Amino acid sequence: MSQDIWINLPVKDVEKSTAFFNEIGFLAESYGNERAKLAIGQTTILLFPDAAFEKFTGSKIADTSHSAEVIFSIGAGSREEVDTFIQKVEAAGGSIFGKPSETDGWMYGAGFADLDGHRWNLLYMDASKMPKRS
Repeated sequence: MSQDIWINLPVKDVEKSTAFFNEIGFLAESYGNERAKLAIGQTTILLFPDAAFEKFTGSKIADTSHSAEVIFSIGAGSREEVDTFIQKVEAAGGSIFGKPSETDGWMYGAGFADLDGHRWNLLYMDASKMPKRS
C-alpha cells in the first residue's frame, strides 16, 4: 500500500489562500479557483472551494469561527524561526491565537489561524533541555 497522504482543506477563496500561504513562506501552487496544492515538507495539502469539498465529503464544512476541526502542527528549527514566521502570518492577514511562548522550559511555539480560520501551530523543541525519562 502507498504511504502517501494528502490532506484536503476547504477554503472560501483558493486564489487568496494560495497567496496567503506563499506570503508566509510555504510553497503553494494554484490551479485557478478550483484547487491549489500546498507543500509543507513531505506533506501535501490540497485546497478546495467550500462547495467542492462539501460535495465530495457529503458533509457540511466546520464553522471555524465557532469550532476547530483540526490543528496542523509544524516543526521549527529555532525560537527565532517561530517569531519570524508569526510576524509573516500577521502581515499576511492571518490571526494569532497563541502568541510565541515557552512551555515546560524546552518547547517554544505559537498558534495562528489562516484566512479561513483553520488552526496551525509552529513549535520549536530544544532537545538539549528536554526532560530525561527515568
